Amino acid sequence: QVQLVESGGGSVQAGGSLRLSCAASGYTSSSYCMAWFRRGPGKEREGVASISKDRGTTYADSVKGRFTVSKDNAKITLQMNSLKPEDTAMYYCAAEHPFGGSYCVMSRFNVDTWGQGTQVTVSS
Repeated sequence: QVQLVESGGGSVQAGGSLRLSCAASGYTSSSYCMAWFRRGPGKEREGVASISKDRGTTYADSVKGRFTVSKDNAKITLQMNSLKPEDTAMYYCAAEHPFGGSYCVMSRFNVDTWGQGTQVTVSS
């Protein structure tokens, strides 16, 4: 059974940086896309970044050039730079089934397992 545990959230001023980590266990990394989603106040959960078994990465347009996703064995990291108030959200690590067996599309409907979430708050 896949288990995901996030850490690293917190509060930061606009322009600052945070690094989120996700410790994964109970799965074979090649089986899933590992993704980060977020849910901001009054918003639906949205995909932020994803990394495939081959370390190919996908980003939401809103975070391109600012966020970087990486993985090292069973640890998935989201480096967030130049943070903006609109990045304020609960961030979730997720193990997502690849669409069509190959493509990481950051769809919450393809997610097999969610982490418990970690809060990120960016003040202006």
